[in-house]
Amino acid sequence: MMQWEKMGRIYCPNGQQEWELDTFMTPHAMQISPGVIRIWGGVRDKNGVSRIKYIDVDAGNPQHILYVSETPALDIGNAGCFDDNGVILGDIISVNGQLYLYYVGFQHVQKVKFFAFSGLAISQDQGKTFQRYSEVPILDRTTQGRYGRCIHTVLYENGIFKCYYAVINGWKTIGGIPYPIYDIWYTTSTDGIHFPHQDTCLCVGVQGNEYRIGRPKVYPTADGYEMYYTRDLISKEYLVGYATSKDGTSWTRQDDAFHLEKSPVGWDSEMICYPVKLSLPQADYLFYNGNGMGKTGVGYAVHTK
Repeated sequence: MMQWEKMGRIYCPNGQQEWELDTFMTPHAMQISPGVIRIWGGVRDKNGVSRIKYIDVDAGNPQHILYVSETPALDIGNAGCFDDNGVILGDIISVNGQLYLYYVGFQHVQKVKFFAFSGLAISQDQGKTFQRYSEVPILDRTTQGRYGRCIHTVLYENGIFKCYYAVINGWKTIGGIPYPIYDIWYTTSTDGIHFPHQDTCLCVGVQGNEYRIGRPKVYPTADGYEMYYTRDLISKEYLVGYATSKDGTSWTRQDDAFHLEKSPVGWDSEMICYPVKLSLPQADYLFYNGNGMGKTGVGYAVHTK
């Protein structure tokens, strides 16, 4: 397991526009040219509704911001659609010269806190803008996932799209507030668009006093795969977890192997969550959120090769 050196916060909105009061949550990073990394994240308005925007940063020094987008790369869906009350990032991959954005769409309903299902949007301009593939989810409800099925990693290997996602299967009331209960599942697709109508393989479930574990980010390694995820305890400690696998379906949890501690004070003093890794020739970067599940923005840590 890599040892990470924290480098500090990169970016957080500060209310420049009505649709981005604060937050830059569930980031995703991609190198779009030799000197530029594009980082997408979900920004929230005064009602907590998230839209996806991006920033460009220097690949040699990600704290050096080169550009901040002034309009959403993906806005909320039309009224009544599954994503009309917010969208957050799952994953972005390159497919035949286009970028596929897998995202989670939120919808308010009457008798539970929300529904959260997965959509697909496609970009022809390196992720500056995305157009929805459909106004209905590509990963919709199932018997296990009655309240949500949320894609967070898609790997394209040997002609197969391998999908890791969170399944919301209940609610836990803590301090009078309902929180979703979820765990991590795996499925496959031949085209990255059409997925099975039933959940196929539970990868990582909750343990001990956890009640939810999700946002899986999966990466190939020399001897299999590694997964970073975020887990929540009944005591409301929001923590990063880590697991490894030989085949991508059977996983061994090694949560103690992840070493990135909260800071004594500042933007990530209460929480570290939603890590996403980007490997470049000179270094590995780990972009992550801090306090408030991203309310204080995005920062990064580095492992020099």
